[in-house]
Amino acid sequence: MSSRQQRIVEEYLHQAPRSVGAYSRRQFTKYLSFGAAMIAGSGAFADELMKTPALTEGPFYPDKLPLDTDNDLLMINQGITPAVGDITHLSGRVLTENGSPVRNAFVEIWQVDNNGSYIHTGSNNRNKLDANFQGYGRFLTDSKGQYYFRTIKPVPYPGRTPHIHFAVSQNGQRVLTTQMLIKGHEGNEKDGVFRGLKSPEQRNLLVASFDPMVGSKLGELTAGFDMVIGKTPNESEEGKIRGGLGKSLGR
Repeated sequence: MSSRQQRIVEEYLHQAPRSVGAYSRRQFTKYLSFGAAMIAGSGAFADELMKTPALTEGPFYPDKLPLDTDNDLLMINQGITPAVGDITHLSGRVLTENGSPVRNAFVEIWQVDNNGSYIHTGSNNRNKLDANFQGYGRFLTDSKGQYYFRTIKPVPYPGRTPHIHFAVSQNGQRVLTTQMLIKGHEGNEKDGVFRGLKSPEQRNLLVASFDPMVGSKLGELTAGFDMVIGKTPNESEEGKIRGGLGKSLGR
């Protein structure tokens, strides 16, 4: 992240209330504007973008959704004790292959807590589950295709490198299931799921840098992850896409 991008992030976070979960839709839109600035300044677009590779959903998509399913995974409902972990502001855009933003795409994420436990009842380390970590969140993209989550930097657990699961749905149907890994993490090359992608170009599309946020007194991080989807049957001839929450397509 450039110094200019860091200043943009710092500016909007300085204006944010302590509880990100308390944001209104308008406030989120204002906050997310830094994501567009980051992408515009990065030269990310070409004539045709590569589609984001799909990766397995895995066995731990929540078998029972938490009472709170917003995009702030650090706080549950009106709780005052945050989850343990490195606070991460995760943002990005959902785009088509020609770089057009996908509005009203339903983005879901789920991940382990700082102890390596999912909220799924069959997860390991259930006895160490962080009761303050939501473990799952969702967000409807805005007119620029942007999404935002406040979560923790993922940690490894036996058999897997650190990662965050992503799912994107349109019209109630899942159109992308994938995972985001930490760029440069030593566990990536040993991870069986990640090694399933033979192309270095595809692997590069699924890693993100977790950069220190300039001026943060809490050691907060920022990470950006864009997802590119192809045209689906849910897209009308006019190019309009209506959002919806897709059901799990299996484990």
